[in-house]
Amino acid sequence: MAIMKCIQARYNVMLDVELESPSELYTQAVLFILGGMVCDSLDGRVARMGGRESLFGKEFDSIVDMVSFGVAPALMVLFLILNPEESLFFKNIGWFLSFIYLLCAGVRLSRFNVITHPLVYPANIDRTNSDFIGLPVPAAAGMIATLVLVITTHDLQRWAIALPFLMIFISYLMISPVRYPSFKEIDWNTKVRLRTFVLLLMCVTLIYMYKQYALVLIFLGYLFYGVIRHVLMMRRIRNQAKAKQ
Repeated sequence: MAIMKCIQARYNVMLDVELESPSELYTQAVLFILGGMVCDSLDGRVARMGGRESLFGKEFDSIVDMVSFGVAPALMVLFLILNPEESLFFKNIGWFLSFIYLLCAGVRLSRFNVITHPLVYPANIDRTNSDFIGLPVPAAAGMIATLVLVITTHDLQRWAIALPFLMIFISYLMISPVRYPSFKEIDWNTKVRLRTFVLLLMCVTLIYMYKQYALVLIFLGYLFYGVIRHVLMMRRIRNQAKAKQ
C-alpha cells in the first residue's frame, strides 16, 4: 500500500480514487510504513504465543521487511527527493543512492538471519548479548518515513536536500558493527525500572502532543544513541588496551 501511494503521488495515478494531493498520498504512505513497523513488532510475539515459530516464518518475515522497509522508503525518497527530472544536484545519482539504501537493507536482513540461525555459530558473535548488530531495518525505514512526513506536511522542501545524505549514513549504520538495543525480550511480565517507565510515558506524551515531530526525535534519538554508545565503547576499549601496555 505504501508503494502504491508513492506511485500515485508521483504519477498522479488516481484510478477510482478521489483526487488527493501528493502530500496527502505521501502522508498515507508514511502511515502504512509505520503500520508495518507495528505489525513487525507483533508477528514474532504472536508466533511465540501460539508455538508457531519456524525457519520458514523467519525467512518470509525478511522478505516482507525487504518490501516494507527497503523498497517502500527507497521509492519514496527517489520520487520525492531524488527525482532525476527535478533535482539538478541528484540528477544522475538519485537512483543509485536509493539503490545503496535498498542493498544495505538486504545485506542487513541476510546477516541477521545468518547470525541468529540455530545451526550457524560465527566465532566472532557474542550470543549472550541481545542487542542488534547494525541499525534495524524497520528503524531505518521509520527514520526516513517520519522525516518525509514532516517535509511534506509543512512544505519544507528546501530542507529535503539533507535527506539523501542522512539516507547514506543510515545505509552504513545498517551494515555496521554498531549495536542497537533490542526490545524483543520485553513483554507484559517484564519488570521495568521507574526511570524507564517515566521515559516511556514522556515518549507517549510527546507523540500525542507533537505527533510527527516527536516521532522524528524518537527515531533520531535511537539512531544516535547506538552511534554514541559505540564511540564511547571503542574509546574505553582503547584506553584499557593502553593501560595493559
